[in-house]
Amino acid sequence: MADDWHVLIEEDTRETRRAEGAELKLHRWTLVATHPVEGGQERALAVAEDAALHYLPAVLARHARSGDVPARRAFLTPDGSWLVWVGQRHRECHLRVTAARLVHVREESVAPPKSLKEKLRTALDGPEPFPAPWKPRS
Repeated sequence: MADDWHVLIEEDTRETRRAEGAELKLHRWTLVATHPVEGGQERALAVAEDAALHYLPAVLARHARSGDVPARRAFLTPDGSWLVWVGQRHRECHLRVTAARLVHVREESVAPPKSLKEKLRTALDGPEPFPAPWKPRS
């Protein structure tokens, strides 16, 4: 994992909600793709640039016709990530493409199921306390 590089593609997803007569447009970045890249950081940066210039979001691909080429503006930020605006007809999407090195992986672990005795004890004593919140080491 010392030189495990990936290209991450995030899309700005918008959800419209209505509350008390007001319309709220909620935006959030959603990770839509991770692509492992062999060849180190330079290769990952080249693949990220290619993705920024050619990746087509599903929302546009669904409505594209044969021969359609969407408008695209790609910006390279000082930190090396790409911010991309893609538009076609009345639809538009925003992307963030980044080359990133994988530095930590932890698999999920599930606690064993409680016995009947433990369930009864929890019902009488109340739930177990939550783990202490994270604090920086002093």
